[in-house]
Amino acid sequence: MQVIEVRPLSALCRRRAGADGVLPPLEEIDTRLLAGVAEGDWLLTFLGAARSPLTATEAAQIDDALSALELVMSGGSVDHLFADLIDREPELPDHLRCSVSSMVKDPA
Repeated sequence: MQVIEVRPLSALCRRRAGADGVLPPLEEIDTRLLAGVAEGDWLLTFLGAARSPLTATEAAQIDDALSALELVMSGGSVDHLFADLIDREPELPDHLRCSVSSMVKDPA
């Protein structure tokens, strides 16, 4: 959600527009778990409370994921919303690569 107005211990925030393009009403979000909030900031919220600040990039990725969910539910394609994942091979984390390498060398 994006902060529209800062208040003591809370902020008025707005969710993204839905598939119909209509902006939802402002919601008052409890910001006591965060050190500071400014107008224009993006927040990860849950059950009316801000959990952590987000970068604009993170907020856009979450927005794309929510748009993808709406598209899938209506039978649409979502590839364009996950361009960073579509054209690359999955990679194992380092700690799993070692395990897989040892299994290949010594299949027991």
